[in-house]
Amino acid sequence: MKHSLNKLVAGLVVSGALAASAQAAEYVRYEQNGVVSWGELQGTTIHQLTDAPYLGGTHTGQTVAESAVKLKAPVEPELVVMTALNFRSHITGDPAPYPGLFIVPANSIIGPGETMVIPSDSNNFHYEAEAVIVIGKHAENVPLENARDYIFGVTAGNDGSARDWQGADLQWTRAKGSKTFNAVGPKIVTGLNPNELKIEGRLNGEVRQGENTSDMLYNFDYMVSYISRYFTLEPGDLIWSGTMGRTREMVDGDVYEVEVEGVGILRTPIAKAK
Repeated sequence: MKHSLNKLVAGLVVSGALAASAQAAEYVRYEQNGVVSWGELQGTTIHQLTDAPYLGGTHTGQTVAESAVKLKAPVEPELVVMTALNFRSHITGDPAPYPGLFIVPANSIIGPGETMVIPSDSNNFHYEAEAVIVIGKHAENVPLENARDYIFGVTAGNDGSARDWQGADLQWTRAKGSKTFNAVGPKIVTGLNPNELKIEGRLNGEVRQGENTSDMLYNFDYMVSYISRYFTLEPGDLIWSGTMGRTREMVDGDVYEVEVEGVGILRTPIAKAK
């Protein structure tokens, strides 16, 4: 029945997806000479914006080469909602009858190339390759058939997870939301169908994860509608897909890459705190 629901949703939004494809754009947040700005990426040139694109930022007329700046996390969310156990390959037994949700602190977010730090007292720290949607406008009680209108764009995410804490703590907040645990980037891309994107995760160049967002038990349209029943979503807020397959430990010196179709590669070096 769940897969039938996803097919129904796909049918409802296909016309919206075709319209959105004509509005494809790439957005970044970057640092240059100590100043952080927003920009639209066109080829290898960044066109500076007055504000975040999901807040209506417009071109200032200033440009800079992408190679001359440091990319930051392409979004500044207030609410970061993650989805637990949302791929059949990541669970045992039957799927839950509704999405599993948890929230992590927004200041756990880091950007492309920034180091994910394993706390000194965690000894089983895992990668989780995910697709992430960025909310584009105020959302409360969104009907399922209108959910796509509230998705601004897509980015890639790596949800670092301290499995030893996750099994021991009463809540997942520390295990999933400690400082530096959640990398996103390298950019936000509009005009994509978020429910039809390949995700691949690579540890030190070796493929460890790979599926498609079409395999999500509860797809992004459903998640927007469902979450907005209980939480108010604002522009820039994030909803993560959940991860797939079996995950394994990362250690000091590792590099994990998450590639989301149409978005690019999010590269995250790993370090162990002393």
